[in-house]
Amino acid sequence: MEDKATRITLFSLRSAPMRAFHLTWLAFFVCFFAWFACAPLMPVIVQAFSLTPEQVANINIAAVAVTILVRMLVGPLCDRYGPRRIYTGLMTLGALPVFALAFADDYLTFLLCRLGIGAIGASFVITQYHTSVMFAPNVVGTANATTAGWGNAGAGAAQALVPLLFSAILFLGVDTAQAWRGAMLVPGAALLAMAWLYWRYTQDCPQGDYATLRRDAARLPPRKGGWASFRQACGNYRVWMLFLTYAACFGVEVFMHNIAAIYYVMHFDFSLRDAGLAAGTFGLLALFARALGGWLSDKAAARWGLDVRASLLCLLIIGEGLGLLWFSQASGAVMAILAMLVFGLFTHMACGATYALVPFVDRKALGGVAGIVGAGGNVGAVAAGFLMKEVGDMQGTLLWLGAFVAVSSLCALAVRFSAEHKANEAALRDRALAAGGLAR
Repeated sequence: MEDKATRITLFSLRSAPMRAFHLTWLAFFVCFFAWFACAPLMPVIVQAFSLTPEQVANINIAAVAVTILVRMLVGPLCDRYGPRRIYTGLMTLGALPVFALAFADDYLTFLLCRLGIGAIGASFVITQYHTSVMFAPNVVGTANATTAGWGNAGAGAAQALVPLLFSAILFLGVDTAQAWRGAMLVPGAALLAMAWLYWRYTQDCPQGDYATLRRDAARLPPRKGGWASFRQACGNYRVWMLFLTYAACFGVEVFMHNIAAIYYVMHFDFSLRDAGLAAGTFGLLALFARALGGWLSDKAAARWGLDVRASLLCLLIIGEGLGLLWFSQASGAVMAILAMLVFGLFTHMACGATYALVPFVDRKALGGVAGIVGAGGNVGAVAAGFLMKEVGDMQGTLLWLGAFVAVSSLCALAVRFSAEHKANEAALRDRALAAGGLAR
């Protein structure tokens, strides 16, 4: 614990925690850019493959479904092999279906590629794991939320920039059928470049790499690995409460990334470029809103204790639910964008507040906790996809989602800790502050 950073020094790369801080958010940004790169191009792809509404819904479900399993796996794998190796491997393998998507020639192939691309959505869990082991309790919420927020902005950047890239390729004289394929090659190449950077410049924890530290067991932070970490996390009810709250906030966020551009095209007659820009503002809120949620959680906990982190999360999810209900009923484009920004602000803050709480649930099974809670977000996105298939209308689906989100806020209130647990966490925080940390 004494080696963990107690400060976030944004313009420094001298310490291992700060190198991990910047490379985790950058890797996460690239992964999310690749994950959602084809979402703003769906109006073009729908025409290219003559997709039905049911097929579009299936593609959206496939884009997030496999992430549930991979998120549950990578958390415990980080405990066992270290985040450096797992992140590098995920990005390298994740580039393959991104490249393959550019060569898809029918609905089934496209669906399978989207399923494969969904695996890189597990990058979030590794990002949160890596900053959790690098930063001390007094700033871990801010570190987690900031890296996640800046990384999450990759989805918003994809919404805004991929249509511009598509237009630039068209300007070069390439036809529409090939232009969207060319645009998909860019995120694939970015994943490979980022994998090399991560492997070259990060380490697993402040003390070094897990493989080296296991030769000297006394230097390795005590933590369960692999299946043991997952099993222990499964037995903690707080994990499942946060699983549900994350389904309510991040699940809605992912669902919005997949349908926002199409929603603006269908309901407000936006052009592909304008729809991408409007949808992109939702994702770009993550640049500050998610960090704000984590920062508020840290500040509130410093003053009122650990339990207030859950109370804050409850309030943020209520705000998200009410904002989503407003968005679903907005009749004009301007009002819809305003409502989206309001509920998006609460959504991102709730995501940040959730993972500001995760490191305190069970330190000895951190990978299992991070993986299960992260998977909850994708369960929420898949459930929203099936809800849209059942309702058959995007606007009606958003209305139901708003109601479900508001009710799910009760799960956050159920997260409470024993007096002994809170005393132990307070002692860890005091020791870390006394040691001074590594971030310079």
